[in-house]
Amino acid sequence: MLKQRIITGVILAPLVIAGFVLLDHLWFAVMIGFIVTLGAWEWARLAGEQTQKGRVIYALAVALLLVGLYRDAWPPHFMLAPALGWWLLATSMIIRYPNGRGLWSGSLIAQLFGLLVLLPAWYGLVWLHAQEAGLWLILALVVMVWAADIGAYFAGKTFGRHKLLPRVSPGKTIEGLLGGVLLSQLLAVAAMLYLGWSAQSVLIGMLGTLVVVLFSVVGDLTESLFKREQGLKDSSNLLPGHGGIMDRIDSLTAAVPVFALGWYLFGSLLG
Repeated sequence: MLKQRIITGVILAPLVIAGFVLLDHLWFAVMIGFIVTLGAWEWARLAGEQTQKGRVIYALAVALLLVGLYRDAWPPHFMLAPALGWWLLATSMIIRYPNGRGLWSGSLIAQLFGLLVLLPAWYGLVWLHAQEAGLWLILALVVMVWAADIGAYFAGKTFGRHKLLPRVSPGKTIEGLLGGVLLSQLLAVAAMLYLGWSAQSVLIGMLGTLVVVLFSVVGDLTESLFKREQGLKDSSNLLPGHGGIMDRIDSLTAAVPVFALGWYLFGSLLG
């Protein structure tokens, strides 16, 4: 399994990085759209769709919606504010689980939830890419989420004693969450001081980092909830050793729209 993970990472990582750096705006949107469409195919399975035909139809529907969003160029708050509302609802769902599951269980409702997971994540990345220093913004976001994951893994392994939400994800601990928050904060502060940000901007940046990291955890736990509902370990086997696309981007699906909305509202105050 470790060998498969390494081989898959070595092949995919340079391709994704090259796409981020070299592609113009249209082809960047296409690349992210392709990844999101594969994620949609997996989400249909997480939503309870039993047939391959139904999963393909759902993925194609998501792809068509992405094309429409790109062509119409919706204002950021039209896509990002509803996404924030969804992730607040998802927070309530994972905290209360299994209570309340009867209100949202069912393939159709879960597929609609998938649109709120996938479409704003694509839109947020494409919007960030179009901003001045967009690649640096995306890099900051990805490093923030990765740092939270790495910090949570090592802190959880070393100090983990108290389960976070065992009914949703038995492996996650409160100590792991705190470790992820701490590492992401340390890296964020180091970067902001290196860039010469004012004290006020650093404080705003620390608060923003905390919010984004916490929502990235919600994204991870939300996918875990839907996998638990369907009795699945991974969203698919598309990435040998890693599971599926959704298993790799679940944290980002929540972090991206929250980060993009924060930058849209407060980015001009920072620096």
